[in-house]
Amino acid sequence: MPKTNIIIADDDPAIRTVLNQALTRAGYTLRSTSNAATLWNWVSQGEGDLVITDVVMPDENAFDLIPRIKRIRPDLPIIVMSAQNTLMTAITAAERGAYEYLPKPFDLKELISVVGQALSDSRDNARRRKPVEETNNEPPLIGRSQAMQDVYRILARLTQSDLTVMITGESGTGKELVARALHDYGKRRNGPFVAVNMAAIPKELIESELFGHEKGAFTGAQARSAGRFEQAEGGTLFLDEIGDMPMEAQTRLLRVLQEGEYTTVGGRTPIKTDVRIVAATHRDLQQLINQRLFREDLYYRLNVVPVHLPPLRERLTDLPDLVQHFLRKSAEDGTPVKTIAPDALRRLQQHSWPGNVRELENLIQRLSVLYTQDEITAEMVDAELASSSPGVAPLSDQALDQLDLSSFMERYLTSYFASFQGELPPPGLYRRILREVEGPLITATLAATNGNQIRAAELLGLNRNTLRTKIRALDIKVVRTSSTSSN
Repeated sequence: MPKTNIIIADDDPAIRTVLNQALTRAGYTLRSTSNAATLWNWVSQGEGDLVITDVVMPDENAFDLIPRIKRIRPDLPIIVMSAQNTLMTAITAAERGAYEYLPKPFDLKELISVVGQALSDSRDNARRRKPVEETNNEPPLIGRSQAMQDVYRILARLTQSDLTVMITGESGTGKELVARALHDYGKRRNGPFVAVNMAAIPKELIESELFGHEKGAFTGAQARSAGRFEQAEGGTLFLDEIGDMPMEAQTRLLRVLQEGEYTTVGGRTPIKTDVRIVAATHRDLQQLINQRLFREDLYYRLNVVPVHLPPLRERLTDLPDLVQHFLRKSAEDGTPVKTIAPDALRRLQQHSWPGNVRELENLIQRLSVLYTQDEITAEMVDAELASSSPGVAPLSDQALDQLDLSSFMERYLTSYFASFQGELPPPGLYRRILREVEGPLITATLAATNGNQIRAAELLGLNRNTLRTKIRALDIKVVRTSSTSSN
């Protein structure tokens, strides 16, 4: 049986040697070249079942060559390698028609696996991309770390689909930036991008906010109002902080995802919807599901493709690029042009960054505005980090056990407000805190009374009907044991 012929194009002889050795051992026959012209001649003559090429070659950029190759051989899989490890490199490779993008340095086992998968794919599954629009803007996401490379590769694939995406990560990691990148470089780029923060909308207004309302639907509804689904028609609807969505709205959202239509508040006629849903949260949805605060069926509808953003402390190699980006951004906003000293950069890399990239951006803005010197020093960094510290020392387990609930909540809220780095949290904090405390309190009380609602209501000091209303509102599962008396 003749072996598959693979063409390698890279002007680095060391890379070509490594690839030749690894792929030869894997059973493939190879041809390699250092320039794009030879690659084009071989491909146009029908040689090669697969191409592995670097982006930058002495005579031509592979991103210019790939569309020409795809026009004459649309089913030829092309694997792109690059040391320019940015999100735009990954997206451009995908949209120009590459089968896969691998950042340098790459793992040889992964490369061989990708080669095998590419060669086994049928013509019907071959990937076709539309040319990407040229842009001189900075990439929407900054970073070349391995953690971000994994994110870029997922996003590059997702730009060519309408799959529902769930973005998770700590506050300040850039979840909305990812959602915007999925929209701006995806199939719906010409449609609207509508973002809505679930935590910032009062509970009683969420359904009207999402689905709109008719005139007279409720007190104060003086005219028909379009909801966010209608505003996002043909584009992307970004549901931020989805973990804060009330249970009633979760049920309606699930119905929309299942049936592809909704009705306005006060309306009767179903409205077809054509939007891509991207959701995001910094909360542990599995924990919320266990607490009966989030619907499990909705979770699986939203979590079709999960994208997790790493915290800044896990990608500190990206910090110099991020600092330079924020310094340029500050200069564009009118502040004097600044540079940063090497020791100041090292000091930044020693910080734990609880506020993640948002905290870093705020710090660079302060350093750019508050200091007249042209160079940011380590002393300046230390001074600003000290002034922005929440000042809450961590407690030992023994000390934590000795705190009463009031003291614990005071410390928790102090740390919570400090995490926003001088900004305020979204509105609706009172309801969110009550909901987080009330659910576990009722659940624990029901467990202690073996599910006996009469005894639980008495223990809580609530009217029995009030307790039942709260159980339904919080969707708390009541488990009765055999020893539980009827109620």
